Amino acid sequence: MTLLIHGATVVTSLDPPRVGRLDLLVENDRVAAVAPSLASNGPALDATECLIVPGNVNAHMHAYAALARGMPYRLAPPRDFLEILRRVWWRLDRALDPASIRASALVAAREAVLAGTTTLIDHHASPNAIGGSLDIIADAFAEVGIRSVLAYEVTDRDGPERSAAGIEENRRFLRRVVDGGNPLSRAMVGAHASFTLSDESLAECAALAERAQTGLHVHVAEDALDRGALRRLNDSGALTPGSLAAHAVHLDPDEAEIIRARHITVAHNPRSNMNNGVGRARLDWLGDDVAVGTDGIGSDMWEEGRAGYLRRREESLATPLDWALRRLQASAACAGRVFHEPLLGGIEVGAPADLVMLDYRPPSPLDDASLGGHWVYGMSAAHVRDVIVAGRLVVRERRLVGADDGQISAMATEQSSSLWARMDNIEAHGFEPRPAPAAALAGRR
Repeated sequence: MTLLIHGATVVTSLDPPRVGRLDLLVENDRVAAVAPSLASNGPALDATECLIVPGNVNAHMHAYAALARGMPYRLAPPRDFLEILRRVWWRLDRALDPASIRASALVAAREAVLAGTTTLIDHHASPNAIGGSLDIIADAFAEVGIRSVLAYEVTDRDGPERSAAGIEENRRFLRRVVDGGNPLSRAMVGAHASFTLSDESLAECAALAERAQTGLHVHVAEDALDRGALRRLNDSGALTPGSLAAHAVHLDPDEAEIIRARHITVAHNPRSNMNNGVGRARLDWLGDDVAVGTDGIGSDMWEEGRAGYLRRREESLATPLDWALRRLQASAACAGRVFHEPLLGGIEVGAPADLVMLDYRPPSPLDDASLGGHWVYGMSAAHVRDVIVAGRLVVRERRLVGADDGQISAMATEQSSSLWARMDNIEAHGFEPRPAPAAALAGRR
């Protein structure tokens, strides 16, 4: 596709913030030219009333949660994080089948692109439908037109056979990516959390990630019951280059130093952390490689960034207005490493053409210095008008271009009802966490 976009105010970079009045030329899947005035004989899009920003990246997502909204609940209310897992999510994932996996993925992708999110880094689990599950998600995401980085969550909580099947699903999907099975999808190796992983399973995940030269996408110290996880992962060699540690709430200072020294990306999920009552990540310990994710609570990265900024500002009034911009740039950098696209997340010549056009008319000057304030206090997903992913127009005038919104909604309604019915016959999970390392217990305050 060749497309000239003219007359827009363009955010070419989030970190550092750079804003200018520019024309853009998109050719195939790339930004081919950026200048104050461009000409082209091909199709043109008038963006004189628009603000164009790089597509947002959700650094930690669970698309399988998309059909859980409004889900009835018959068990006693969970009293802590482990009971949330046992009584909600570890029942939901066991109820998933191929049809509900597909419906969940379509809903998640639709909501993401309509909110200006062009890449999802997803962490999947479906213990009774493991084989081929990542293909289902990749194909559904591609149907909507969104980029994805996918991994299957290896865990021992459902027994050694399913753990082995999870490792094989990661291995199989990594092969598909190498074979060029879907140009919009890439792969990491997934693992649930240290407290549900045996030494043997963790070692196999680490070996697979090392052979594939990719990172491990893993929950780390989300709750106090997973204290010491970062140290265990590091000591076992599981934190291969490019690894992504989701949450990282309950770290000690030595583990935070490992994060900084090894440049491990942390996916910070502020709304999920608040929702589950697991505490606050020590962001002041973690350095610059802190991205932002939703943990399955939609994919509105303006809302997530705003929540994270306000919570961080509650801790320190010195929190800069560009805090959310820097976190989103770190998210894009994480995805860019997996795609081998270092320019992902920016708008410059040669960058992937992942662009979001906002119908945002600022009431005050919008420039490099003020972008952070407009991002946090002005812009929202409601301003998203058009979205381009890899040079393809996937949202036009707030409507999906290549996928049928009505069909997605009808499928989701049907599949969610079936999913909830199956889940109603599944009891709370009986898994008992592996004991925390002695060093972690000794370090509790």
